[in-house]
Amino acid sequence: MDPFQNPYMSLPGITPEEMGFLQQATSSLNEGQQKYFFMVYTNKRKNPQDLIILTIIGFFGIAGIQRFATGQIFMGLVFLFTGGFCLIGTIVDLVNNQSLALEYNKKMAYESYHIAQMGGQSPIQ
Repeated sequence: MDPFQNPYMSLPGITPEEMGFLQQATSSLNEGQQKYFFMVYTNKRKNPQDLIILTIIGFFGIAGIQRFATGQIFMGLVFLFTGGFCLIGTIVDLVNNQSLALEYNKKMAYESYHIAQMGGQSPIQ
């Protein structure tokens, strides 16, 4: 598949579910807006493999760092002060890292979509 035809294929760790969501979400954008969306989204997106690494760090150091990375500050503090719910929460996050990443990436896609809609509009003359 040509990466210029489907730039989402170049995203590291992308799942078919995420790709389908992105294609459906950007179908109403014109070509310029889609390029702008891709540029914004790639800077906001979290790679699921990176979240695995951050979760593993929780076993040996700072519990909850994966929650801080996904913008869940309160849960990150709870994990930090409780040792990742006595490591049980950290294990659950390790098992569910794909869904944690997908949830975060969907939020970022929603934000990027609105930014692309606003940024891709032609100026009023």
